[in-house]
Amino acid sequence: MRIILQLSPNKELVPFNYQQTLVGAFHKWIGPNELHDDISLYSLSWLHGGKMNKNKTGLNFGGGATFCISSPLEDLHKKAIDGIFKDQHIRWGMKVDQVILQAPPQFGAQHRFFLNSPVLVKRNVDGHQHQQYFYPGDQDVNTCLTDTLKRKLSRLNMSQEVSVSFDESFRPYKIKKTTFNNIDIKAAECPVIIKGDPEAIQFAWQVGVGHGTGIGFGCLR
Repeated sequence: MRIILQLSPNKELVPFNYQQTLVGAFHKWIGPNELHDDISLYSLSWLHGGKMNKNKTGLNFGGGATFCISSPLEDLHKKAIDGIFKDQHIRWGMKVDQVILQAPPQFGAQHRFFLNSPVLVKRNVDGHQHQQYFYPGDQDVNTCLTDTLKRKLSRLNMSQEVSVSFDESFRPYKIKKTTFNNIDIKAAECPVIIKGDPEAIQFAWQVGVGHGTGIGFGCLR
């Protein structure tokens, strides 16, 4: 299931690094939980509908914005909707004006997905103090994408007959930079191709791909 939120226009300039506020609003809506400490069986999009201001210091959403919450967990959706109706406000004068529920589409054995937020791939590499980021065309990047989705599938005892890869025919892809919790993050804006069990592909549409889906990365369109 996917919750599509239509947000009101902003009254204050929205900073480029707004994701932490969106994640905070999401956790406010679902209430006390342990989702921070577990693998994310949900995905959050970025805001859509904004334009950079003339001074290039932030974003304006004159026609409002769209924000998506996706997950196969029915209880998570119920809590989110209940929380939204108790407190629709987010920040910058923006609030939830409309809630739309979207059922998961039916998929075949292969689907090419565009993105609602860029895909983050990172892992520890010997000889490096910090985790390294990986992008389309990098060695083992598709293995990382596939393994991450398989771990999520295993949590719900679902078929792991699936593979995920960046669409390397898509050029040029973009690297999107943002800061979350004072950490600089770089993720790839490039479509992904998922092959395998149609139910696993449908699951991916809900939980997203790559790392950090719970903080606004890898949400599929």
